[in-house]
Amino acid sequence: MRDKMTIKIKVKPKSGKSEVIKKTEEDYEVKLKSRAENNKANIELIKLLKKYFKTEVRIKSGLKSRNKIIEVN
Repeated sequence: MRDKMTIKIKVKPKSGKSEVIKKTEEDYEVKLKSRAENNKANIELIKLLKKYFKTEVRIKSGLKSRNKIIEVN
């Protein structure tokens, strides 16, 4: 069983496409199509990261910020 990993995410909402860009082992940039309103960007972020890491993820801090701390199981 893998330990939980914590990573830093810089989110860029309203981008042309959704993608995950790995900067370092614990630092990522994520571009999202969704706007940062009504939690749409956070929902898209979770779906995109679940697909990218192929496991469950959750936002640990930064729900209303572009800089987030994500916990990957």
